[in-house]
Amino acid sequence: MRRWLDRVTGRVTMYRLVLIALMVIGAAAVLLSLVGQLAFPVTDLLATGAVAVGASFASSWIFALLFRTKAHPESSLITGFLLFFLFYPSTALADLSSVALAAVIASASKYLLAIRARHIFNPAAIGAFVVSLLGLNFAVWWVATGLLLPLTAVGAFLVLYRSRRLPVGLTFVAIAALLVTVRLVSSGQDVGEALVSAFTQFPIVFLAGFMLSEPLTLPPRRWQQLTVAAIAAVVFSTVFGFGPITNTPELALLVGNLVAFAFGQRRGIRLTYLGKRRLTPSSWELSFQPAGSVRFRPGQYLELSVPHRADFRGSRRIFSISSAPTTDGPLTVALSVPERPSSFKRAFLALEPGAKVMATGIGGDFMLPRDTATPVVLLAGGIGITPFASQLAHDHELGHDRDVVVVYAVRDNAELGYADLLEKSRVPVVLVSPARPDELPPNWVWAGAGRITPDLLRSAVPDLTDRRAFVSGPPGMVADLRAALKGIGVKRVSADYFSGY
Repeated sequence: MRRWLDRVTGRVTMYRLVLIALMVIGAAAVLLSLVGQLAFPVTDLLATGAVAVGASFASSWIFALLFRTKAHPESSLITGFLLFFLFYPSTALADLSSVALAAVIASASKYLLAIRARHIFNPAAIGAFVVSLLGLNFAVWWVATGLLLPLTAVGAFLVLYRSRRLPVGLTFVAIAALLVTVRLVSSGQDVGEALVSAFTQFPIVFLAGFMLSEPLTLPPRRWQQLTVAAIAAVVFSTVFGFGPITNTPELALLVGNLVAFAFGQRRGIRLTYLGKRRLTPSSWELSFQPAGSVRFRPGQYLELSVPHRADFRGSRRIFSISSAPTTDGPLTVALSVPERPSSFKRAFLALEPGAKVMATGIGGDFMLPRDTATPVVLLAGGIGITPFASQLAHDHELGHDRDVVVVYAVRDNAELGYADLLEKSRVPVVLVSPARPDELPPNWVWAGAGRITPDLLRSAVPDLTDRRAFVSGPPGMVADLRAALKGIGVKRVSADYFSGY
C-alpha cells in the first residue's frame, strides 16, 4: 500500500497535488449543490469561487510585476480555492468584493509580510483575518460539512503523506478534536454527538491538511512542526475574545505561523550557479555559491525555484544537499535525468554559470545520530546516495569515526554516484549491481545482482538489528526496504525518497 501511495502521489509536484485535491472538493460541492444537498445555490458557489480564484491569480501576477519577480500561478490558484472554501458563498456585490479584497491581501502578504523572500503568514489565513477584522465579511469555513468530509479527509491525507507531514497533521487533528469534543460535552452534548460535531462543524481536517501543512510557513525540524501543530490546535479549540479579535481557525493558524517563524532560519537563500559535473551517465551534480552563510545539517534538503515555462510539474523542486556544511564553500545538489525529463530538469541543466536562483529554505530530519558511537546502516538506491554523500563527507572532514555500513544498489556499475567519496571515507560498502566490478576499493564487497532483499541484508550486515537504518532512493524501493527492515527486527528506520520528475 505504501509503495502504491508513493508511486501515485509522486507523479505530480506538491503544489499540483494540493490544487487537484482542492479542485475535486470544489467540484463535489457544486455537484452536491445541484442535487440540493448543500444549503448554497450553485450560482453562489460559482460566483464566489470565480471571484476568489480570479482575484488571487490576477493580484498575484500584478504584485509579481511590481516586485520584479516571477509569479507562481499554482500557488495563487491554491490560495484562491482556499478562500473560496472559507467565505460564505454569495452573489451579493458587497460579499464578492470582500472576497476579492481578501485575495488581494493574501497576495500582498507574500511580498509585504515577508522577510528575505519568506512570507510569515499563510496567505489565505491572513486575507480572511484582515477582512474579518475590518468587519467586511467573516470566514465561516463552510467546507466543514459532513458531506464533504470524506473527500476532504482523503485529500488531506494524500497531501500530508506526500509532504511527509502526516504526524504533524495528525497531531493537530487529535488535539483539536479532543479539546473541541470536551468543550461540546461540557456544554451538554453527549460524547458521540460532540465527536461527530467536532469533525463536521469545525474545519479540523481541512485546516490540518491544506493550510497548516504549507511548507513556507512551517519550521524546518519535525519537533518544531509538532510544537506548532499543538499550539495551533490549542488556540483553535479555546474560546476567547479581545475586542474584535476572537478565536477563529484563521487566527489559530496565524499564531502557529508566528511560532514557526520564531523557531529559526526562515529566509530565502539567493544562490549563484557555478556549474555542473557529470556524476554518472544519467546524473549530474550542480554547484551554487550562496549570497551569504547558510546553516544546515548533513542530510537536510532545500527547495529550489527555477523560473521557466513550466510543464504540469511546476517550477519548484526539493533536493537533498550533497555537500558538507562549510562556511564559504559551494553548495551542491545532484539529480538524475530520465530519457524524458521534466521542464524543470531541462531548465535546471541549461543554467549558465552566473545565473541567479532562489532556494525557499532548508529543512528536513533525515540526519544521522549526533552520537557517532551509534551504529548505523545506510541503504541507498541510485541517486538516493545524495544525502549520504553530505553526511559521509562531513564525518570525514571532522574526523568522526562513525560505525557505519553503506548498502548501495545501482542498475548499472556506471551509475555509481559519489564512488570517489565513498572510497575516500573508507566506510564498508556493500554493492548490489548487475555485475561484479573488475576492481573493488578496499572495504567494498559485491553482494550480487538484483534487489536488496532481507536475506542479502542478513548476510551482508550480520549485526543489522543492532543498527539504526537510513533508507534513501526511489519511492518504491524505500517503501519495500522500510517494510523489510521492520520485518527483520530493525527497530528504528528513517526514510527519504526521490520521486521522478
